[in-house]
Formats: sequence, structure tokens, C-alpha cells
Amino acid sequence: MPVPLDEFPIHQVPLSMRHVATSDRNFFDRWYFNAHDRSGGVFLITGLGVYKNVGVIDAFATVRVGDRQFTVRSSDAYENGMLDAVVGPLRVEVIEPLQKIRVVCDAADRGIGFDLTWEGSFPCVDEARHLVHLGPRVIMDSWRYAQVGSWAGTLHVDGTDMTVDPSVWMGTRDRAWGIRPTAEAEPHGRVHAETPPEGFWWVYVPLRFDDFMLMVIIQEDPDGNRTLNEATRVFADGRHEQLGWPEIDITYRSGTRHPERAVIHMRDRQRKPVTVEVETLGSVALNTGAGYNDPDWKHGQWMGRSWVDSRAYDLTDPAIAARGPFGVVDHVARVTCNGAPGWGMFEHATIGRHDPTGMTDFTSVAP
Repeated sequence: MPVPLDEFPIHQVPLSMRHVATSDRNFFDRWYFNAHDRSGGVFLITGLGVYKNVGVIDAFATVRVGDRQFTVRSSDAYENGMLDAVVGPLRVEVIEPLQKIRVVCDAADRGIGFDLTWEGSFPCVDEARHLVHLGPRVIMDSWRYAQVGSWAGTLHVDGTDMTVDPSVWMGTRDRAWGIRPTAEAEPHGRVHAETPPEGFWWVYVPLRFDDFMLMVIIQEDPDGNRTLNEATRVFADGRHEQLGWPEIDITYRSGTRHPERAVIHMRDRQRKPVTVEVETLGSVALNTGAGYNDPDWKHGQWMGRSWVDSRAYDLTDPAIAARGPFGVVDHVARVTCNGAPGWGMFEHATIGRHDPTGMTDFTSVAP
């Protein structure tokens, strides 16, 4: 049976737009957004995803204010090739593709409400294809583009209304699709039994400056072998400049894996140094409320029809704080690039062994 999208000349394979070109249960298609002011004291992360091969659509919004974090998430059946990106109280509206997006959460009675409009500051930038194997099995094969920009609108958190002024509020966003582990996990067999996880080390840094955007991505194996490498500068006129092989020095808080500062070393095509100094401010652990390997709820998980849930987390609770070292953490970043001030996100995961930083196992911390 055709679906409404089949009326448009957008097909990529000889299938209805009801279907995707792979039968992998982990196929996903998702938006991610974050928003923060220049203090980093309020940090909003929200997203919406479609998981066609398991028939699920879901969304989340989580806001950290001080040591409390408020979350709303919703899930429903995805069917009939629906065109609207809406699930429960959360929705995404594309006003101008690749430039202007509206995100709405009608859940003020549950602690979070917002009506926010995104405006891109620079053109979107394609990232390198993200391909990860576990033995012979492909567990990730995705494509993503990213953008930095500003926000305008209103935000309600726990009874407090805030005006979101685009001269102060900024953030980053991405659109990603492909294969990525979701809640519909495969049964563990030989590959998992004979290839136990040792560690995962990841740095994802989209940054906004007055005259350009920077994107740095690094993924390394436990022994330091680099499996993903990206360093790109994007200018307002669309020009891209590759900045080679980035090297990064991270200063972790003693007794933790919390990154307090970092220095990223790159070079332009004339071999002149491009140095970014990073200071981290507020942060959100994506496995607390946001669905990324979250023990409470995971992306693509079937929760039944019209499911809506809300939580308030006390981040000083030892059980909640203990999640941080076992997931990806997004940090608001105040930065300079060769002295020029900027803002953005420092997303980092340091899980298990990573020889270059001296982490020997899952219990290691900085001296």
C-alpha cells in the first residue's frame, strides 16, 4: 500500500517510502538539538526519532538546572508512513530545510514546556560516515550532518518561565540516520561471547565562532587506534577547510572521568596552528533521561501506544551520579580558537580502557 510520501519524486530504492532499504531492526532516523545560555546554567537537550523496522516513533526533552534534571519522553506506534514528526506532547516542524526548525513540548504540567525556533548560523556540514564492527557484524553504519545556531522563544522548567533570546541562547543540532544500536537488541551469541567490550572513547565537538563553525570528531579503540577522524572549519559562504589530524589533551577532574578542560591541536592547509582551548560548564549525561543507553527507557523501545512519562532526577543522588562514567556526556563548552571566543558542545565518552589517557579498565579514574 502506498503512503503520502510516495507522491513525491524522492525515492532512493524500488520500495514504497513506507520501507527503508535495509531490514536491520536497528535502523533509525533522528533529530537531536541542544540549547543553552552563555552561563551554561540551564542546558536543554531534545530529540525525536523514527524506527521504521520496529514500528516505533519516540521523543524526549531533558533540562538540567543546577543539580536537578527534568525529563519528559513519549512513544507511540509509527505506521502508515506518517508525515508529521509528532509524538505525545513533543513535535518537530521543519520551517526552512537546513536552516530554520521549530521544536515544541506541550508538557509544562509535567515540568518542561517550550516553543523554540532554531536558526542556523552557518551551513550544515556533512560528517564522515560512521561505521563500526563488532567482529564480523556491523553494529553502526550511519550518516549525519551537523549545524550550530541560535534559539528564540520560551522555555518553562519546574514552574519558572524563561525568555529565550537568540542573542544569548545558542546550541548545536544534528540529523542522523542509518543503523545504530537501539532498544531492539540482538541475542548475544558467539561474537558477543568472544569479543567482550573493553572500552569506548569518543569526542564530538561542534563549535560556533563569529566568522566560522568548527567540527571535531575523534573515536579511538582501547589501544588508541583511531577509527573516526574529523576536523573541519565551515565559513558563512559555505567554504569548507579541512584541518588535518586533530590531537587533543584533556584534563580530567581528579578522582573522576569528568573533563574540566581540553586543548585541541590542528593545522590549516598552510600548516599554521589552529588551537582550540575548551572549558566545560553545565553537562547532561545522555543515559539519564534522554534515552541513550538509559536504564529507564531506550530509543526505539516499544512502550505501548500513546505512552508519556516524566521524571525529575536529583543529580547528587549517588545512584544517578554513578551513571555518568558509563555513557556519553554532553557539556556546554566555552572556547577560544587562536584567541577568538566561541561556544558549543564538548561531547565526550570515556568508558573502560583507553591506553593514551591511562585508563586501564572500567574502574579507572584520573589521578
